[in-house]
Amino acid sequence: MHADDTLATHLQKLEESLLESSVRKSGLVSQLLSDEFVEFGSSGRTFTKAQVVASLQAEPPAKSTATEFNVRLLAPRIALITYRACRHGEPPVFSVRSSIWQQRNGNWQMVFHQGTVSSSGNEARL
Repeated sequence: MHADDTLATHLQKLEESLLESSVRKSGLVSQLLSDEFVEFGSSGRTFTKAQVVASLQAEPPAKSTATEFNVRLLAPRIALITYRACRHGEPPVFSVRSSIWQQRNGNWQMVFHQGTVSSSGNEARL
């Protein structure tokens, strides 16, 4: 089931905000990630909310952009977001990403995230 346009836009903006250095280093990141948050990193390691927040505080600022957003409702108040990201630098780093968001008490929080590094931004689509 696909999310309506208003919800899809809202969730995309939340997801994109987590790519911004100013958000990544602020207290807002703790509000956007649920206490049960889990990330499967591109390294193959699993990270908790506390580990991700600490890592984001220590990372150098970087510009990232995202394209090809898809928002799909998995159940009422649970959404899967997929997209492609590029961290601009020398060299740029491309990845495919997925996140699961859950609405709790009227607010959306990310409960799961996975990023997989891809060879370029132009590989063939499945």
